[in-house]
Amino acid sequence: MSGIPALLLSAVIGGVAVLLALRGRIRREEERRRSAEDELARERSSRAEAEAAVEARQEALFENMVEGVLLLDEGGRVLFTNTACRLFFGLHSDLRGRSLMETFRCVELADVAAEAGRAQSVTGREIELSGPGEERSLQVNAARIVTPDGRLTGTLLVLHDTTRLRQLESTRREFVANVSHELRTPLSLIKGSVETLLDGAVQDPGAATRFLEIIDRHCDRLTFLIEDLLTLSRLESGQVAINFDTVPLRRQVAEVVDDFTRKANDRGVDLINAVPPELRARADSDRLDQVLANLVDNAIKYGRPGGSVRVEGRNIPDGGRVELAVVDDGPGIPPEAAERVFERFYRVDTARSREQGGTGLGLSIVKHIVQAHGGEVRLETAIGKGSTFRFTLPAAEPETSDE
Repeated sequence: MSGIPALLLSAVIGGVAVLLALRGRIRREEERRRSAEDELARERSSRAEAEAAVEARQEALFENMVEGVLLLDEGGRVLFTNTACRLFFGLHSDLRGRSLMETFRCVELADVAAEAGRAQSVTGREIELSGPGEERSLQVNAARIVTPDGRLTGTLLVLHDTTRLRQLESTRREFVANVSHELRTPLSLIKGSVETLLDGAVQDPGAATRFLEIIDRHCDRLTFLIEDLLTLSRLESGQVAINFDTVPLRRQVAEVVDDFTRKANDRGVDLINAVPPELRARADSDRLDQVLANLVDNAIKYGRPGGSVRVEGRNIPDGGRVELAVVDDGPGIPPEAAERVFERFYRVDTARSREQGGTGLGLSIVKHIVQAHGGEVRLETAIGKGSTFRFTLPAAEPETSDE
């Protein structure tokens, strides 16, 4: 009997040891399980963060594209649009889940999406948008999105705004047509005069002189046109360097007035230099001379015979700029023409302009020279109340009178 407690005690101790070992194993297994779960959670979190970062980068990329991006599901409903796409159509609300026609109300766009769903892709399709603002031209490229087994899952459309390109192309065509017309007229008169001389008019001294004067006058007209075209081309391409210097404006205007005194006298026009002696600008004297010469010449030609042309100037308060104005008391310019006078080749009165020998480029040259100085030019006019061309230049530090 005395050995039984010892055996029992030994069994109890062994059982306790096994239980403790089992508990230790369970605890280690639990720790490994928790560690594995934590690692899996970290991997999931890292994967989610990576996916979110990719989505954020993609969204930032799409939102900063100048092209419009439109993604449709297999049923033709909107899944995604970027800012550019919404701006093209003047839309601002959330468009997801809505049908293409319900959202954009553009039959041409719906046709492109439908065609891309049937074919593999559509490229270079042009559509025109009309609205309360300016008309817009869009080039649309579309492609269907399919699974590896060929099942359609959606359609991607990319829209590129070609409005500016269309405008430039229209401007180019108009420019070529205008230049061709302007060249054709004097060339026709020169050729006609030469043919008349060759046909025998050269034997008549009076007739020969008259036709030679026609040839000389229109050769000059061609020369002026080509010079103005070259000047305008250099200005628009930024090839003309503006050499800034301090320019006493009254003296500059006085030189231009002297140059046009004879022409003004022929029309009975009184030229007035009303620029203050102390007014100075930071400008290129030669380019400023072109601006003043064009404006004064126009004022004399299209102003009132027997009237006056006045050149004024002033400092613009707190602006660091000066303003010059060429004022005439002529018939004025109609409002619809006043908006276009700075366009190349635009003429308010075509017949009178050609009679006066203008190229139609003078005011366009004025605008580009003033803008190259960092200034602005504008027209103030009213029918029967004359016209005033105002332009600004950077101001120079005041000095004592130079006169």
